[in-house]
Amino acid sequence: MVRFAPACRACGLDFSAFNVGDGPAAFLTFGIGGLVTAGAITLELAGHPPFWLHFLIWPPLTALAVIGALRFSKGWLAAQEYRNRAAEARTGRQ
Repeated sequence: MVRFAPACRACGLDFSAFNVGDGPAAFLTFGIGGLVTAGAITLELAGHPPFWLHFLIWPPLTALAVIGALRFSKGWLAAQEYRNRAAEARTGRQ
C-alpha cells in the first residue's frame, strides 16, 4: 500500500487532511485496463498468438503498470485536493 508521510519535510504541511482513498487505483485500473485491452486485441488480430501467451503477457503487465503508477497518481490527486481546497460536502443541515 502506498501511504503519505505524516507531513512535508520541507514546509511541514500536514498530509493527514488529504483523503484520496481508492480513487487513484480505480482511475489507473480503468485507464491502464483500456490500454491493455486495446493492446491485447491488436496483438490477437495481428498475430493470433495462443491464449497462454496472452495470459503470460497481459496480467503481469497490467499489475506492474498500475502498481508502478500508483505513487504518482496518489500524489497528483492529493495535489489537486490541495490546489482546489477540496473538502467534505456540506448540506446546510447539521
